[in-house]
Amino acid sequence: MNNDRVKGTIDEAVGSAKRKAGKLTGNTELHVEGITQQVKGKIETAWGKAKDAVREANEESAVQHDTHVEAERSQGT
Repeated sequence: MNNDRVKGTIDEAVGSAKRKAGKLTGNTELHVEGITQQVKGKIETAWGKAKDAVREANEESAVQHDTHVEAERSQGT
C-alpha cells in the first residue's frame, strides 16, 4: 500500500467525521468541508490503487520478460 492510499483513507475517515458532525450540529460549513475532504480522500485512494496496479503490472511484465529471455537462452536462440 502506498502513501496515496494511506492518506486517502485518512482523509475519507476525517471527512466523514466532519460531514456527520456538521450535519448533527447544523454547521453547513463543516458539513461541506467534510464532504470535500471525503471526496479528496476517495480520489487519493483511487490514485494510489492505480499506481499500485501499474507497479504490479510492471513487475509482472519484468518477470515474464525474464522468463522469456531464459527460455530463449535454454533453446539456444
